[in-house]
Amino acid sequence: MASFSTPQVYIEQFNPKEYLQEYYSEEDGVLLADWVDFTLRNLNDTFTKGGVGGNTLLDFGTGPTIYQLLSACEAFDKIIASDFLEQNRAEIRKWLRNDPDAFDWTHLINFVCDVEKNGDDAEQKSETLRNTVKQVMKCDVHKKNPYDPIVMPPVDCLLSCLCLEFSCKDMYTFTEVLKNLQALIKPGGYFLIFGVLSCSFYYVGEKRFTSLPLKQEELEMAFYKSGYVIEKNVYAPRTDMSTLEISDFDNMYYIRAKKPK
Repeated sequence: MASFSTPQVYIEQFNPKEYLQEYYSEEDGVLLADWVDFTLRNLNDTFTKGGVGGNTLLDFGTGPTIYQLLSACEAFDKIIASDFLEQNRAEIRKWLRNDPDAFDWTHLINFVCDVEKNGDDAEQKSETLRNTVKQVMKCDVHKKNPYDPIVMPPVDCLLSCLCLEFSCKDMYTFTEVLKNLQALIKPGGYFLIFGVLSCSFYYVGEKRFTSLPLKQEELEMAFYKSGYVIEKNVYAPRTDMSTLEISDFDNMYYIRAKKPK
């Protein structure tokens, strides 16, 4: 069995441009068929009918992507993006300043506008998000304080997509990270997490990265052990099996958990 991909492996080998093209490009992105629809619809539902909103949302492990923030920018006054990798943070900053070299998210922005039905077009939605993202910070999932030396004021909502199972080598580490992240959330605040089950690897170009192959029962148990109250859990099977050689996940999950008051 291959050793778990270390932070140093990501620093040296993770190419955000290749990742974005392979997983999110309008033509043939691996995650467009199932993942994007699942995530964006659940996020829209959470921030509208679900009533989740407030002053600040902290996106933990943003990666080089912005799609997960498109509905959040209507529900929060301020969004803080954060990622471990400088190359990912650079991609986010490119999009925020409308750099011509930034990845083109128009197809997913249009999708969210269609789902929200609030009259926005892609340009208006992009402008709203750019105005709402106030900071792009470095975070490290393996530190007790992920933003050390900065002490973050607790936020109304913590969001994390496709991050923890790729950062944690076993369930003990996963559970400890969940406990640490609770300090970033206000009492009564929310933790929204999206990810994949039974995933042991994914490729970016020729580079292979590992994942913790989560099961539904142990995922939920980790939240209970960490002191959260699960308010909602949604699971959906992968239907597009044409790219199993690129990533072997079989299900997607969304957990909406609350930090007790």
